[in-house]
Amino acid sequence: MTDATNNTPKSSLLTVSPRVKQRNAAEARFKMYGIAAVLTGLVFLIILLSTILFNGVGAFQQTFIQVPVYLDEAKLDKNGNRDPEEIKKVSTFGYNPLIQQAIYDSISAEMGENPLPKASATKALISASAAAQIRDVVIADPDLIGQTVTFRILAASRVDGYLKDRVTRESIARDKNIDAVHLDIVDELRAKGIVKREFNWSFITGADASESRPEQAGMGVSMLGSLFMMLVVLVLSLPIGVAASIYLEEFAPQNKWTDLIEVNISNLAAVPSIVFGILGLAVFIQFAGLPQSAPLVGGLVLTLMTLPTIIISTRASLKSVPPSIRDAALGLGASKMQSVFHHVLPLAMPGILTGTIIGLAQALGETAPLLLIGMVGYIASNYPTGPIAGFMDPNSAMPAQIYEWAKRADPAYYERAWGGIIILLVFLITMNIIAIILRRRFERRW
Repeated sequence: MTDATNNTPKSSLLTVSPRVKQRNAAEARFKMYGIAAVLTGLVFLIILLSTILFNGVGAFQQTFIQVPVYLDEAKLDKNGNRDPEEIKKVSTFGYNPLIQQAIYDSISAEMGENPLPKASATKALISASAAAQIRDVVIADPDLIGQTVTFRILAASRVDGYLKDRVTRESIARDKNIDAVHLDIVDELRAKGIVKREFNWSFITGADASESRPEQAGMGVSMLGSLFMMLVVLVLSLPIGVAASIYLEEFAPQNKWTDLIEVNISNLAAVPSIVFGILGLAVFIQFAGLPQSAPLVGGLVLTLMTLPTIIISTRASLKSVPPSIRDAALGLGASKMQSVFHHVLPLAMPGILTGTIIGLAQALGETAPLLLIGMVGYIASNYPTGPIAGFMDPNSAMPAQIYEWAKRADPAYYERAWGGIIILLVFLITMNIIAIILRRRFERRW
């Protein structure tokens, strides 16, 4: 009896079959698609950040005019007794002629022949806030009256835009606020060092201004409003969200009621933010009677919006702790509460902190809920006088301030809206960096 002849060809391990080649080619294509997707995302991110920086960096620089102003005693203190109450009676209209004459004289001194017909024609060069600025200085120190004092006053938004290439000689053809003669004067005064562009600290520390004074507007007060709102969100959402998560994950029985609660929490996390604004308007303002546009109300609304995010992230952090930790604690005689608060919760803390900070960062950038409770309708012009006023007095927030500037007609406000976005992004990036640092600091591996 003979063995049957085996005609099957023998293959070597070093030989790559067509099927393996096909799988390798598919894997290579998938890697290529992934790299292309990452590069595409990076390109769009670079375009976005470049656009924001290009349009907004100008808001951090402002044009100033350095001019000596003679504080005429005959107009500012007719009685000559330096009584602050009498000096306060002189309105900004009394200071405007002094500033205009000072600038007119400076132009004459630097250019020889003044191209302007009279001193009042210099009004187009200076900010409407210049008179109020000098008035505040005089009221604070009445002894300056009768002297010539050099002031650093804000230039008008058109002058500032001209030096930033936002305003051109062609674009002012139909502009009633400034003409080519004023731009010639600006060029001359800039060459002499009287007109300068400097870093604009008031954009970071200042308050909003009227539509006629865009060069004076700043983000300081709205930043403080966002701070008070975030304090409310942090104080309310963190303990409530963590407590609810611990109960649902560790103590609540598994039945249809807890299933219903979990489904609703997941649905609330996907609800559009403007719905929470409508709820806040109905409950906190119309029903509870809390003041409109107050950071307290804004914080309460954002707390409702942030709670689902914190609850979901906290439950995920608690669930990631191995069951052996709980079993070991219970096996050594610890109670259920002791095992949770002494062992499980500390191990889940990095994820809880990360989820909380990400939720706060999301709330910081929300605008829609604030529209409904009026925080965009009232733009505060002064800093709050104390902590209570900070929570209860009408104020704005950074996203609402940016929205308000973006819809105004003056191009200077459009530039400030981009600058406000830069500040907001700095806050958001900072909060995300803090979340990463806390996660790395408290993270434990097992």
